[in-house]
Amino acid sequence: MTQYDYIVIGAGSAGCVVANRMTQDSETTVLLLEAGNPDTKPEIQIPLSSPNLPRSELDWKYFSEPEPYLNNRKIFCPRGKVLGGSSSINSMIYIRGNHHDYDHWQSLGNPGWSYQDVLPYFKKSENQQRGADAYHGVDGELSVTDIQPPTVASQRFVEAAVAIGYKHNPDFNGIQQSGAAIYQLTVKDGKRHSAAAAFLVPILQRPNLTITIGALVTRLLFEGTRTVGVEYMHEGRLHQARVNKEVILSAGAFDSPKLLMLSGIGDAEHLQAMGIPVVVDLPGVGQNLQDHSLVPVAHQIITSPVAPQVIAGLDPAISSNGNAEAGLFLHTEGNLDATPDLQFFFGPILWISPGQTLSGLGFTVTVSLTHPQNIGSVSLRSPDPKDPPIIRINFLQSQSDVQKLVEGIKIMRKLFHTSAFDQFRGEEISPGAEVISDEALVAYIREFCVTGYHPVGTCKMGTDPMAVVDPELRVRGVTGLRVVDASIMPTLVGGNTNAPTIMIGEKGADLIKAAFSVSQQVHKAIAN
Repeated sequence: MTQYDYIVIGAGSAGCVVANRMTQDSETTVLLLEAGNPDTKPEIQIPLSSPNLPRSELDWKYFSEPEPYLNNRKIFCPRGKVLGGSSSINSMIYIRGNHHDYDHWQSLGNPGWSYQDVLPYFKKSENQQRGADAYHGVDGELSVTDIQPPTVASQRFVEAAVAIGYKHNPDFNGIQQSGAAIYQLTVKDGKRHSAAAAFLVPILQRPNLTITIGALVTRLLFEGTRTVGVEYMHEGRLHQARVNKEVILSAGAFDSPKLLMLSGIGDAEHLQAMGIPVVVDLPGVGQNLQDHSLVPVAHQIITSPVAPQVIAGLDPAISSNGNAEAGLFLHTEGNLDATPDLQFFFGPILWISPGQTLSGLGFTVTVSLTHPQNIGSVSLRSPDPKDPPIIRINFLQSQSDVQKLVEGIKIMRKLFHTSAFDQFRGEEISPGAEVISDEALVAYIREFCVTGYHPVGTCKMGTDPMAVVDPELRVRGVTGLRVVDASIMPTLVGGNTNAPTIMIGEKGADLIKAAFSVSQQVHKAIAN
């Protein structure tokens, strides 16, 4: 049986960071287990190919259960099945969320997680193309760059937003979030800069790091309530690895709670129904699932002298992520200083739903709620680790969420009918010019609402009875086990979740190092 100081489960956005930081000490040994594939598929590196990666062999291809508020549709929930996790298949947009999101986390009983506390960790990871300032770093591993060049259509989107009263905000991750601008991407030298590319590739030669891909962890191993190792399936055989210090679970918002439950940590009644011996009755495991929803508004482009320029610049070796280039954050009640409740993604592509890119020239904006009220859950389908979890998102269970999406569509229609789009705006094909009344828009939203691919919250951090981890990210009721990924978020951040997950990896690694340092000091004091 092999033995390591730390075992990290999941080489996604957080797990890659933890593996990097923990092996900076040459005497610390780390085993990084990834159930997915190597990140060698050429399309991963080509930003323009990102829409083709979900539903491929690089994706777990999860689906929700029939959603009761979406006409009982099952919602496609892609998750990266590859080194780098979802950062290897996502749209590469670099957004941190709103300052207030993190202050809210602290107010919920999580000291050390305020915006001022987490900002240094965002800066630590970042190599910002524009240079360093109070909000950005240049010494980090993760390349954050401008789209060069953005399409004419995306630039017109920003102009149109300003024309209807919103500010131009060149930095969504700076002093404020509201306004319109071209997004920044995690791209380096024209290629996707995933967490694997940024944090693993540079350290592959470290002798104290062992990476095993195609390794499906089946359960955590305990002696009483002490975590002593993991069991995993690799190349058709079961293996076990022992841990000297801690196991770090970084498998994401669907698979981290799944593995906890398979290992006997979760709601006792659910575990007993599955025939799984209970190690710790922790009812919050798998609860509190939150995700962003998206609804598209799509237009064709008419033939005009400017039309070729509108889609120009989609050079896969240089710029666009093939999906969204420009964005807008706003508050539906028109308060320019309020925390935005809507985020918009604009791209020069005809798109209605995942896997449904239409032929012809066009542009699409997707309307997204930054802080939706839907709360879902993740539970076990069976005790078999190979079975996907049961996912219930409960999108649009709140009528206020539905109304905000209606308002968002109306705002986009106003924006698209500014003079900025006059030269190339064609027919609205989604929702369609005939869909006018609020009732008709609500029906459209319930039929076409999809996920923004941002699931969080299922192993939430806190001190209340439903918290799964404490503010140090230690799993309650056991020792030697932490969760470090998006599942620890107590509430969803207002924006894309990849950058916040990398930040969680950075802070989590520091928390682990600090705990070991304290432990060493205690041992020295006892010895003396």
